[in-house]
Amino acid sequence: MTEFSWPRVAVVGAGAVGCYYGGMLARAGAPVMLIGRPLHVAAIERDGLLLETTQFTERVRCAVSTEIDAARGAQLVLFCVKSTDTEEAARALAPHLAPEAIVLSMQNGVDNLERLRVHVPGPALAAVVYVAAAMAGPGHVRHTGRGDLVVGAIGPSARQEARPTLERVAGWMRQAQVGCVVSDNVEGELWAKLLINCAYNAISALGRARYRRIGAHPLALGVLKDAVREVIAVAQAAGVRLPEGDLVEVACRLSQSMAEATSSTAQDIARGRRTEIDHLNGYVVRRGEELGVPTPVNRTLHALVKLLEEAGEDEAR
Repeated sequence: MTEFSWPRVAVVGAGAVGCYYGGMLARAGAPVMLIGRPLHVAAIERDGLLLETTQFTERVRCAVSTEIDAARGAQLVLFCVKSTDTEEAARALAPHLAPEAIVLSMQNGVDNLERLRVHVPGPALAAVVYVAAAMAGPGHVRHTGRGDLVVGAIGPSARQEARPTLERVAGWMRQAQVGCVVSDNVEGELWAKLLINCAYNAISALGRARYRRIGAHPLALGVLKDAVREVIAVAQAAGVRLPEGDLVEVACRLSQSMAEATSSTAQDIARGRRTEIDHLNGYVVRRGEELGVPTPVNRTLHALVKLLEEAGEDEAR
């Protein structure tokens, strides 16, 4: 029987998503380096990462750093920075990567992989992330739902060439008890996740609501459905092959499977941080304008979150 071999893993942007998946890999035995904010790094260095999930609560030991050069020597990089920071983080990361290092974009939005690949020397792959997780305190990630991934490469030749690498990544994740599927249509899967984000992120932030309450509120649910239909129309106009099925219904069901979740946009607003809304509803609005597809609901949600975001920035000054 062949002995299982873990890669050296670096998590760039060790917030809730990075700490959850990095923590799961470390718990299973992978050597993991978490690269994140000083407050979290200090807590994890002192006490370990507190990983509180729906199945267990444990303290997991990981290497930690605030410096991007700590990614040197990594064979797998979980790239978890905000979409607004993609280019800056990729440029800083690139000099420390081995040519064969696998970089997995675990970000919201549909254009991060394209922007990432400009800078990194080796294979860059996309992951569609479905997890409800938040930082509950320094070095403490709280998981409240799901935790699975869809991984893939974009472009016909890239998909074929990357298949063995994708299967390796999926194998590592499954060994860490993380559900992971390899997709031949990850672009469509990214758009399917985008419509989920466009449905819930802004409404959760504006309504200060968990997903369960959004799904149970007829007026909010009506806005959600309209936002989703607009994203579908833009994707179809862009020639994207969306997954089969009733995607409006799929979006609605998320209020049950991730009932206790609050969106990353809501979390950012609560902390007075810049959101990713320009890369979510804002992206749909821009693409809709380019393709001649009206997106009034997404335009409204984008504008209102920007107002809220800027109000928080003004208060912080």
